[in-house]
Amino acid sequence: MTLRTQLVLLQVVIVLVIVVTVGLSAMWMQERQIREASQDRMIAVAQSVAQLPSVTEAFDDPDPSAVIQPIAELIRESSDVAYVVVSDAEGIRFSHPNPGLIGERVSTDPDAVRSGEIYTGTQTGTLGESWRVKVPVFGTDGAVVGQVSVGILESELRADFLGEMTGFSIALGAATVIGVVAATFTARMVRRRIYGLEPEEIRGMLETREATLHGIREGLIAFDEEGRVSLCNDAAARLLGLDSPAGVVGTAVDELLEQDLAALVDQVRHDGGEAPQRLVLSGERVLVARAAPVRVDGRFVGAVVILMDRTELDHALQQLAGAQSLAEGLRAQQHEFANTLHTLGGLIELGETDAAMRVIERSGDGGAITRLDAHPLDRHGGIRDIELAALLLAKRARARERGVALTISDDSLLPAGAGDDADLVTVVGNLLDNAIDAAGRGGRVQLRVVGSPDGLEIAVDDDGPGVPEGADVFVLGYSTKDGAMQRGYGLTLVSRIVERLGGRVGVETSPAGGARFVVRLPSPVGPGAGAERAVRS
Repeated sequence: MTLRTQLVLLQVVIVLVIVVTVGLSAMWMQERQIREASQDRMIAVAQSVAQLPSVTEAFDDPDPSAVIQPIAELIRESSDVAYVVVSDAEGIRFSHPNPGLIGERVSTDPDAVRSGEIYTGTQTGTLGESWRVKVPVFGTDGAVVGQVSVGILESELRADFLGEMTGFSIALGAATVIGVVAATFTARMVRRRIYGLEPEEIRGMLETREATLHGIREGLIAFDEEGRVSLCNDAAARLLGLDSPAGVVGTAVDELLEQDLAALVDQVRHDGGEAPQRLVLSGERVLVARAAPVRVDGRFVGAVVILMDRTELDHALQQLAGAQSLAEGLRAQQHEFANTLHTLGGLIELGETDAAMRVIERSGDGGAITRLDAHPLDRHGGIRDIELAALLLAKRARARERGVALTISDDSLLPAGAGDDADLVTVVGNLLDNAIDAAGRGGRVQLRVVGSPDGLEIAVDDDGPGVPEGADVFVLGYSTKDGAMQRGYGLTLVSRIVERLGGRVGVETSPAGGARFVVRLPSPVGPGAGAERAVRS
C-alpha cells in the first residue's frame, strides 16, 4: 500500500469516527430535547386541567364526565397531545379520547393519587405506548381526589425525531464527503512535498546519506541562515576536537569555530558567494577549509564548510624536505672531502707534509656533523636527540641557501628522549624558519637548547629588524611577510603546543639586534636521557 493510500484511508477513518461520534451525540441530545419539550408541555396541560375550578367542582356532580369530557377534549385538541384523561381517586375515568372507555378503570396504577406528586414516565395504555405525565387533583379540603393524565404516543415522538434527523443526516453526509475529499487532497499535497517518495525510499536515502557523511574523511559542517550548525559529520568533529557531531547541532558559528574559520562562514553568509580555499588552524591541526553557499530553488538557506586535514601532509612534506636537504648537504660534503683529498694528495707529492697536516687539522671538525664521540659534559656539549639533530642539519642547509649563518650555542645540551620528538621538531622548526626569514641574506641566527631535570629552554636569536613594540606575534594570522593571507600560522602553532605542554613562550629584544624567542617547558628529561651519542651542528 502506497503512502498516499495509507494517508487517505487513515484520514477517512478519522473523519468517519468524528462524524459518527458527533452524529450520535447530536441525535441523543436532540431526542432528549424533544422529550424534555414534550414533558414540559404535558405538565403545563395537566396542571392547567387539574386546577380548573369547573373540573374540580365537577368531581361532586352525579355525572362528572358530562362536564369534564368536553373540557378535556378541547384542551387535548388545542395542545396537540395524544390524550387528556381525568380520573377519580379510584382510577375511574371521567374523560378519554375514546368515549366508550369513560366510566372504566384506568389501565395503569393511579400513581399521582397515591404519591400526591407529579409522575413522569413511559407506560402502555389503551392507546399504546406513550410518554405521559400524571398530576394529582386536589379537593377543596386539600385532599387528593383524582388525577389528570396527559400523554404523547412514543410513535409520535419517534416521528418527530426522525423528521428532525433528516436534515441533520444530510449535513453529516456532506461533512463526510468533504472530509474524504480534503483527506485525498492532503495526501496528494504531502506526497508532492516529499517529492513523491515512499517511506522505504526516504529511509534508504537517509541511511545512505548518514553513511556517506559520516564515512568520508573530509570534515563537513552545514550552517543555516542564522549561522547555527544544522549538520556535522564525524570527520569534522574529529578535526575540530568536538565530543559528538550531534551535540553541536544548533550551536552558533562564533561559539563553535575559531576566528578565522568563523570569518570564512560569515563571508559566505553575507556575500552569498563561494569563499576561496584557505589554510586555517584548529587547535594544533593545519586544515584546508573551503566554504560555499547552500541554495534550494535559488534561495539561500545556509552555508557548508568542507575541511581537509593537512597536518599529516605537512609533516610528510617537512620530512621530505629535511631528507632532501640532508642529501644535498651530504653531496656538498662529498665534493668538499674530495677536494680536500686532492689537496692532500698534491701536498704529499710535493713533499709539503706540514701543509698537509694543517689541512687535516682544519678539516678535523668533520663538516656539517661534528664530534660524534663528544661527551655532553665537555666544553662543547651536544644535542643527543637524533630527530632534532636531523632537523638542524636540514635547517642549516636551508640557511646556507638563504645566505644566513645558523649556529648552535656551545652550551646547548639536550639528552635523548628529552620530550615528544614531534612537538620539539615542530617548535624548533617553526622558530628557526621565522628567524631565518627575519634575518635575511647576510644575517645570523643562533639556537640555544638546554635541557635539564628542571626543564627545557629553547632560545632562537636573529639580527633582523625585530618585533614591533606592542605587536602580538602569536595571534593567528599575524605576519609581516608578503602573502600574509596564507601566513601567520607558525608562531600560533608554537604557542598552542607550548601551552598544551604546560610551558611558556615569549619574545624579547636579542643582543644581536633582532628578536629573541624563548620557550620554557617543564621537566623534559625522559628515562632514556643520555643513552645515545651526542650530535652537534
